[in-house]
Amino acid sequence: MNIEIEYYNRYLPNAEPLKHRPMEEEYTFYQAVKSGNVNSVLSQLQNGHFANPDGTQPKGMGTLSHSPLTNIKYHFVVATALITRHCVEGGMELELSYQLSDFYIQRCDRCNSIEQVISLHKKMVLDFTNRMLNLQKAPIHSKPVIQCIDYIYEHIQERVTVAELSAFTNLSPNYLSKIFKKECGIMISEYIQQKKIELAQNLLKYSNYSIIEIANYLSFSSQSHFIQTFKKYSNCTPKKFRDSFYRTL
Repeated sequence: MNIEIEYYNRYLPNAEPLKHRPMEEEYTFYQAVKSGNVNSVLSQLQNGHFANPDGTQPKGMGTLSHSPLTNIKYHFVVATALITRHCVEGGMELELSYQLSDFYIQRCDRCNSIEQVISLHKKMVLDFTNRMLNLQKAPIHSKPVIQCIDYIYEHIQERVTVAELSAFTNLSPNYLSKIFKKECGIMISEYIQQKKIELAQNLLKYSNYSIIEIANYLSFSSQSHFIQTFKKYSNCTPKKFRDSFYRTL
């Protein structure tokens, strides 16, 4: 069937019009996420921003599929894409925002019920919102420190050294270490360890990788070194962290 004919057969002039959310409501919601306004986001989520009480259809949104589960998954993808773009505009690192988007969309694809999608949507929205809140609070760094942070993020799986960062920023190791400590409050080596452990925590939460696989993935010299470092920043072993997380599901 010709697509134009199909469209007009689907939406006849005398048919009952579909009701969508006013654009200003959507704009207000995405602006709240972008600005890190957790209270506003929580309020809109509680008011049924994403789903009706029965969870069958996103409130005020169109029907993208006749399957209720597929329909809400489609709306999840749209919401994640829009949030990602708003957060990039608000200053979130491009690569980080896209990684978060891919992660949550892939997680949504594995959901088997509407309730799971609704719960994941709330986690996704609050994750982006809290990251934007932290970004608003973060101090403004100098160009060399920003370069270091970006480099560490992009090479977090590798063994990043001060010498590498020194070469990358064209600054001496001593001077780079000095300004990094002054602006970030910790040494470069500590910052790298913290970021590796943050990623390790997410891998323990959301993946089935073993502890040794995570240690190798993050280029720790040994499993024991990984466990020792993990305990330093998490106050527990990787195994206890994973077990504790699963008990809360």
